[in-house]
Amino acid sequence: MTSPVALDPELETDAEPVKGEQKLEGRSPGQLMWQRFKRDRTGVICAVVVILYFVVSLAAPLLVKLSGTDPYTLYGQDPTYADQPVLDQFGLPLGYFGGVSGSHWFGVEPQYGRDLFAMLVYGMRTSLFMALGVTVLLMVTGVIIGLIGGYFGGRTDYWIGRVTDFFLSFPQQLFFIAFMPVVTAFFVDPREETPTYFRALAMLIVLWLLGWMGMARLVRSTVLSLREREFVEAAKVSGASPWRIVRKEILPNVVTPILVQFTFQLPSTILTIAFLSFAGVGFVEPTPDWGRLFAAAANYTEQDPAFLFFPGLALVMFVLAFNLLGDSVRDAFDPKSGR
Repeated sequence: MTSPVALDPELETDAEPVKGEQKLEGRSPGQLMWQRFKRDRTGVICAVVVILYFVVSLAAPLLVKLSGTDPYTLYGQDPTYADQPVLDQFGLPLGYFGGVSGSHWFGVEPQYGRDLFAMLVYGMRTSLFMALGVTVLLMVTGVIIGLIGGYFGGRTDYWIGRVTDFFLSFPQQLFFIAFMPVVTAFFVDPREETPTYFRALAMLIVLWLLGWMGMARLVRSTVLSLREREFVEAAKVSGASPWRIVRKEILPNVVTPILVQFTFQLPSTILTIAFLSFAGVGFVEPTPDWGRLFAAAANYTEQDPAFLFFPGLALVMFVLAFNLLGDSVRDAFDPKSGR
């Protein structure tokens, strides 16, 4: 009979946690997405750039105060500033590169002498927050309509689809131009000047009516593929209400395409708002706006091409950064991405 084998004292403690050993913890999809996003240097840099634009827009009054200018004063015509001329006898900026100086950081506007830096930061403020409001409204409307059509299907989906097709049949650019005067004239006497807040409201209505369809179709197609999945069927069998199924089971699974679409929709909306102002049916004098700066630059290009440089550079950088950010967010949500 063999004697029992003596146990190694070290082996007896195997069941005990080793000192310094870290416990493995599972990570949520959001944490995994954040880890992948942080490894993408391009995405991080673009996120910083986008955040910086919004910070500058929020701090526009403070920045303009620091520069000692404002976007409304006609420095080239106001007698108060006659001892500090900024325009020559032909109405063109004095100095180099559009009149850049210590008093006017980005130069001045020809003919009037308004400070371009003040006009730009206030124009960014107007365009960014207007576009943010429009984009949020488009996303919410598209998500609601897409969820209803995709989940309930049948006649509900059919009629929602026909309404969506009807709105998609409008040539957007032309109807943006055609609808804006109609909407404003419907509420404001054509002989009176349209208030700025009402122009903003009219643009919000027009962009909302003609812009929610893409988001609705994207969400609908995603929901159609989700409603037949096992976890949705299990929720139905357990007696969960349609509202609970949509809210708890389906909606969390469409967050990814919604966020990605949002990152592409916002710069597109900014360009659309700028286009409306450029075409003369958006914001008008004296409201600072990105599109209005481009419209003014079109008149000054031959005499003062530098006037377009700073607004154009700012818009290109923002749109490029936001589009690259959208690519990075999409790759971060994609578990098959190698980035």
